[in-house]
Amino acid sequence: MNNPVRRYPSQLASIMLHVKLGRPLFLLLLLSFAASEDSDFTYNGFQGVNLTLDGIAQITPTGLLMLTNETKQNQGHAFYPFPIHFKNPGSDDGNVFSFSTTFVFGIIPPYPDLSGHGIAFVIAPSRALPGALPSQYIGLFNESTNGDSNNHVVAVEIDTIQSKEFSDINDNHVGIDINSLNSSVSVPAYYTDHNGVGQNLTLISGKPMQLWIEYNGEEKKINVTLAPFNVDKPDIPLLSFKTNLSWIMKDPMYVGFSSSTGSVLSSHYVLGWSFNLKGPAKKLTLSQLPKLPRVGPKEKSKFLTIGLPIVIIVFVSTVVYGVQFIVARKRKFAELVEDWEMEYGPHRFKYKDLYHATKGFRDKELLGSGGFGSVYRGILPTSKIEVAVKRVSHESRQGMREFVAEVVSIGGMRHRNLVQLLGYCRRKGELLLVYDYMPNGSLDKFLFNQPKCLLNWSQRFRIIKGVASGLLYLHEEWEMVVVHRDVKSSNVLLDNEMNGRLGDFGLARLYDHGSDPQTTHVVGTVGYMAPELTRTSKATPSTDVFAFGAFMLEVACGRRPIEPQASIEDLVLVDWVFSSWSRGTILETVDPNLGTDYVVEEMELVLKLGLMCSHSTPAARPSMRQVVQFLGGDAPLPDPSSLGLRATGHVVGEGFDDFFMSYPSSFDKTFTQTQTSAAESLISTGR
Repeated sequence: MNNPVRRYPSQLASIMLHVKLGRPLFLLLLLSFAASEDSDFTYNGFQGVNLTLDGIAQITPTGLLMLTNETKQNQGHAFYPFPIHFKNPGSDDGNVFSFSTTFVFGIIPPYPDLSGHGIAFVIAPSRALPGALPSQYIGLFNESTNGDSNNHVVAVEIDTIQSKEFSDINDNHVGIDINSLNSSVSVPAYYTDHNGVGQNLTLISGKPMQLWIEYNGEEKKINVTLAPFNVDKPDIPLLSFKTNLSWIMKDPMYVGFSSSTGSVLSSHYVLGWSFNLKGPAKKLTLSQLPKLPRVGPKEKSKFLTIGLPIVIIVFVSTVVYGVQFIVARKRKFAELVEDWEMEYGPHRFKYKDLYHATKGFRDKELLGSGGFGSVYRGILPTSKIEVAVKRVSHESRQGMREFVAEVVSIGGMRHRNLVQLLGYCRRKGELLLVYDYMPNGSLDKFLFNQPKCLLNWSQRFRIIKGVASGLLYLHEEWEMVVVHRDVKSSNVLLDNEMNGRLGDFGLARLYDHGSDPQTTHVVGTVGYMAPELTRTSKATPSTDVFAFGAFMLEVACGRRPIEPQASIEDLVLVDWVFSSWSRGTILETVDPNLGTDYVVEEMELVLKLGLMCSHSTPAARPSMRQVVQFLGGDAPLPDPSSLGLRATGHVVGEGFDDFFMSYPSSFDKTFTQTQTSAAESLISTGR
């Protein structure tokens, strides 16, 4: 201890006055002792310690300083009871001495990620903080006193709530406050380990942490350092702030802690505290500090209170989980099966088999998607046959029985240029169609998607003839008439030998030979749909021929039936080819990727036949049998000029007017950019 006579001349003068007045000598000694108590103290726990407490602050039987309890909107203060002279006594304008303090604190929140307000170490001119409020004011100030220079308060806040009105940086920071809760400087809570690497700290972790506060009177700088419990003081401070406390602090001052609760309750504890004026604070003996309360229920050692309940819980949980697993598995693979479907036995697949075949319909097995469903590659678990599984929403529509009957009937078709439909499965709100797997995918990828392997003319011509043969089989050679209704390049798949196979019979319709096709919804893909469909709503073999004409031009020209990026004159592929034919330059429409490597006679045949098939008048179109004959050289192709095609565009007429009016967003003569995007989307995704 410093000599009180030398340090406190004013106190000595007071003592001499009391002696003259005849006051008792022991009172004088107490005054002198109190004056010497204010410069250095260390508390390894607070059991039996004399602190000035107010609000809800208390010292627990275990020696913890508990600043707050489970009381909402309240505050607690704990101050060292004696004033400390931070300046030379009697000199208000003198410099503040260097000082340092350290304490171990702990914040236990009610929830892992939600806390009440924090703790502040306080240096104040009085142990009473008049008008101080709880919640965000941490028991230091109120709305009117916050920021008042007459406060003469210095504080270091350990803040766990982000208060926007005080410009807090986050809800986990340490800051230096001068007369205001708007911190002069603040940083997120962290410490620097022995390797010089910053490590984040969570102030509301419920674990004890240690804080060091040091003021250098010569450099006029405050250093604040933070570290986890049992970790030596880091060499690098958490934050530093240069300020002359001599203009802020009075003399004497009081030191202590302040904390508060708000709507959310947190328990704020101080485990130990050391302070020293004019020197480093003494180290706390961490092993002697009281323990923070346990977070969560206390352990019980008796087997009957822990062991047996655990065994029971595990057993019951296992049984419940097993039952849930079985029920969930049954629901997962549940199928919609009605009595009438029993007759289609061989054509019906189990959902469980298709699920495992496609590895749970994993994205990695996805072959492609369209407006009516997604197609997945799969290997049937028993037969090891490679298949393609298409998932189609059937929307629980009426006529499902007839639809399935048609699907099963189509499954009975056999042709080398048709993708074999193997069967189906119904489950909840979807229908799954199972096809032969075509390893080379769809034709459109080889025409438009910058393929690594370009199809030469020989391959293209063979594909065209193959699809024509498949359509002839559907229209005339099978036991029933099948109208495909969606002939296009994306529905033509390529096998191992690059042979074209017409697939995707999800929209196909059947009727008996010699009967009249039924009226149905207009479906298909823009650019391939015959104009009379919008007037009659009847899909016929002739409407398939129209789509096949667009398909032939698509393969020969390397362009889609509708080209949104083209000029108005070149927008529709068939019109563009017709325009070139009428000028005698039809070969200018050939796919530039082919160069000159094609048979001119075959190319002209395909282009002119495509125009004939795309005639706006159904009666003027050839049948698929005639198409096959023309392509095979078994019949001469008629002169297109004899068909009454007009130079203004052979599809512009009564039929096409209906078609045009049905798709104004795609064929508006002004053709805005938005409409172009819509048409392009229709074309690129198909149905």
